[in-house]
Amino acid sequence: MARTIVGAAAAGWEQGFQRGWEHGIRMGGCQAIMNRIPAETWTMRDVKVLFIPQGFEALDEGVIHAMQGMVREFHVAAAAEMVERANQLRPDFVLVLNGLHVFPEDHAAHVEQIRSMGIKTAIWFADDPYFSDFTASLATHYDYIFTHELSCVPYYRELGNHQTYYLPLAVNTNIYKPMHVDISYQSDVCFIGNAFPNRIELFNRLVPFLADKKVMIAGALWEKLDRYALLKDRIRLQWIPIKESVKYYNGAKIVINVHRLTFDPDFNKNSRNLPAYSINPRTFEISACGTLQLTDIRHDLHDYYTPGHDIETFASPQECISKMQHYLTHEEERRGIALRGLRRTFTEHMFGKRLEQLLQIVFP
Repeated sequence: MARTIVGAAAAGWEQGFQRGWEHGIRMGGCQAIMNRIPAETWTMRDVKVLFIPQGFEALDEGVIHAMQGMVREFHVAAAAEMVERANQLRPDFVLVLNGLHVFPEDHAAHVEQIRSMGIKTAIWFADDPYFSDFTASLATHYDYIFTHELSCVPYYRELGNHQTYYLPLAVNTNIYKPMHVDISYQSDVCFIGNAFPNRIELFNRLVPFLADKKVMIAGALWEKLDRYALLKDRIRLQWIPIKESVKYYNGAKIVINVHRLTFDPDFNKNSRNLPAYSINPRTFEISACGTLQLTDIRHDLHDYYTPGHDIETFASPQECISKMQHYLTHEEERRGIALRGLRRTFTEHMFGKRLEQLLQIVFP
């Protein structure tokens, strides 16, 4: 018995040492990359901007942090106060993020009041195309529409707003970044997000492979898995705060990203069935943590990352399993892709670059 205990302790020590060594090597590589990335600098525009956030912590703060260094005067106001604050401040420009969920029912009328003051207005939709039944009613009330979804550009133009532009989302690197984490956050495979039907369908196929792995899954509805009992002790049936999600991303060897299903009447408000072509903000957020991302494929992914070089993709459950198996046993290759993804994210996909594009359109 004593020998068994000693043997188990030695095995545990060796496993812990290996995980710690791998994590240390990863962090050293991340820091070396970040040290070589120059700070973003922008030409200051002589304009006053009022920003109306959505309540998406990472996106809101990303816009706020970047925009403060790009315009002469910058203000933030709650959705219910946007007309009052616009009247007080008389900004040159009001930028609204998303415009859903926390906004008043007479949102469109409020925008028209602001426009009647001679103030330019724009909305940046971040939930397209999943709530297009609601966004359609706002399309003609703003001077400019920016959407992260390729398929929605022709849709909003058909509705009458010819100043509609494709503008992908970005990552808030004050939140999503490489960091040291406790062993309790470490895993072989991590997925954070609600169990939409397409995700359940995928993970039903992945469960046999994941059964003997260190797995972290979090989000609502995962009890719907066919073999939920096999992973029950590794699933948290709750929303994970953003700052905790970042730690789990940093502690994982592989983070899976599965976009939500476009045609889903139970969860979406998209009666026109507009397709989803564009990547979600999670794509940028996972890569910003210096972790290997294994994602399903969207049309515009190749514009932002190169599969096999700075991100990995799968088109079927079997391909997902095959690539997990490969990268869990090829640490240097896994780390190399993750570090290249980190470099590209911090170089090309921060909010400053997106807002520079937006401001160039509004104030050419």
